[in-house]
Amino acid sequence: MIPMRPLTDLFDLTGRVAIVTGGSRGLGEEMAEGLAEAGASLMLCARREQWLTPTLESFRGRGFRVEGAICDVSQAEQVWAVVDKTVSVFGKVDILINNAGISWGEEPETMALDKWQRVIDTNLTGAFLFSQAAGREMLKRKYGRIINIASIAGLHASVHGAHYAGYAASKAGLMGLTRELAATWGPSGIRVNAIAPGFFHSRLADAAIELTEPGIKANCPIPRVGAPGELKGVAVFLAADASNYITGQTIVVDGGRTIA
Repeated sequence: MIPMRPLTDLFDLTGRVAIVTGGSRGLGEEMAEGLAEAGASLMLCARREQWLTPTLESFRGRGFRVEGAICDVSQAEQVWAVVDKTVSVFGKVDILINNAGISWGEEPETMALDKWQRVIDTNLTGAFLFSQAAGREMLKRKYGRIINIASIAGLHASVHGAHYAGYAASKAGLMGLTRELAATWGPSGIRVNAIAPGFFHSRLADAAIELTEPGIKANCPIPRVGAPGELKGVAVFLAADASNYITGQTIVVDGGRTIA
């Protein structure tokens, strides 16, 4: 009989290497912090230097092993450069969190095609490009953990807004991509799961929260917006050996909003 490992070992990420896209602030920074606190080395990606540098300095000041890269996830050559840099610096890629995302709120009948395309290119195609690039490295070692950050917007719509057809479509697509990659790469030691957050305060979400918070407080089983730190543990769980028998799943973290 295989002996059961202690709980501390199951959540230990010491020696693991993680790429976190959109990792310089907000929910991406929170999840990256959790991985680092569990022992992982980090490659943080952001689109702008002024977002990335302060986070790198803060993390290094806490003793985390972290490097950074400027990257537009919709550009394949930039994605490959990040993965190559990660392997060059740390020797491997164990964990990928596809968190980078944008949105555009507008009624669907008037939404400009370029706005739709930009959201899809970043949120869905960007996750595919990073999964492809990192996945090739993971396949070499028969080990990998990919976590796609979806959204409850991919699970249900809102009658009264915010109206973000491209965002909702991209997040629903990301859940489908999660299942497909999990099914394809599972036999090779790569697990792929998704997290679908509800509403958490961030630069991306705050405009929509203004519209949705009254309904959350009135109807949600946990009647509030998500608090800082409430995604960190889920990300570490999916990255760690504690979730070794879970793949292809979407974990909803929304205070019960989608069941109400």
